[in-house]
Amino acid sequence: MSEDIRPFRIEISDDELHHLHARLADARWPDRTPGEGWSRGVPAEHLRALADHWRTGFDWRAQEARLNRYPQFTTEIDGQRIHFLHVRSPHLDAKPLLITHGYPSSVAEFLLMIDPLVDPADGQAFHLVVPSLPGYAFSTPLSDAGWAMGRTANAWAELMRRLGYERYGLHGGDVGGGVSGMVATHDEAHVIGVHVVTDPLTAAAVATFMPGLADHLDPDDPVDKLIRQRMDAFTNDGSGYLAIQNTRPQTIGYGLVDSPLLQLAWIAEKVHEWTDLPVDDDLLLTNVSIWWFTRSGISAAHTLWEQAHSMDWGAPASVPQGLAIFGADETMGKLMPVPEGSHRSEFARGGHFPALEAPRELVADLRAFFGPLT
Repeated sequence: MSEDIRPFRIEISDDELHHLHARLADARWPDRTPGEGWSRGVPAEHLRALADHWRTGFDWRAQEARLNRYPQFTTEIDGQRIHFLHVRSPHLDAKPLLITHGYPSSVAEFLLMIDPLVDPADGQAFHLVVPSLPGYAFSTPLSDAGWAMGRTANAWAELMRRLGYERYGLHGGDVGGGVSGMVATHDEAHVIGVHVVTDPLTAAAVATFMPGLADHLDPDDPVDKLIRQRMDAFTNDGSGYLAIQNTRPQTIGYGLVDSPLLQLAWIAEKVHEWTDLPVDDDLLLTNVSIWWFTRSGISAAHTLWEQAHSMDWGAPASVPQGLAIFGADETMGKLMPVPEGSHRSEFARGGHFPALEAPRELVADLRAFFGPLT
């Protein structure tokens, strides 16, 4: 296996751009249906506005140049092409930090955080390593089956070894939080700490996969009642996207790589449902464009299938742990307990994508957590 690390630039061809614009211009829209609204999916009016902006107003070349401001590389680990940003800080006390995105996202999620973390006016600075998950964005195509979180965690430990980092921190949310926790377990000797983000809706969704938790909820306790309501809402109304990809990733994948409207709706729905604060449309479309150009819809779906069928969900890490909760409420004490002495921060606003919704708050929390660690 080669350990070569090769420079990389995002260079989407004019033909790919023209094809996207043509597909959007010729999109086949459904007739107006009764009962249309967010409770049944993305409303046509909302999707039309996003699609029109994607075709006529969104400047992919500007966003491509924005991403290419940061040094990018690819390497092969365990047979898989891995793409990553590697942005070194000019500050002598900078600490290496590996940041992992979740679903349905990409490295573009962190565009508002890179400069403040790498070159702050004051506070802790970081050397950033920001990889694309296997099967996502430019870490495609998938080399083979089996790319669940544990295998990715081993690849991340190897990536940091190749980059020469003896001690490093970890941060992530959603799938990225799970991977970060597993890296901390697999490579404990080299990890100074792991910091994850969550929110009440995500925590309740995760709780639905924890055997027996619902049985310990008191129906007469108002906090337990709210937790159960959210768990039921996810199971009965919010988990369809996951059920499809956990069972038939190949089937839905054909539509995601062939229809820009489906790929746009697939991601835009989750950004709407999982956020509390506004997300810039151009950042949303940058992420969707990356998925479209790299055909990530099908390969990312397969990694979700792999995790759903994996027996490896990780074990608690013994390194210092930090938790930042966005949109925090009274349910989080029961859903997200942390070991005594751990770093815990709660923010009144924000949701599933705090790097896009509340980047300043997240940057400050990362500095507060990792600053004292060595």
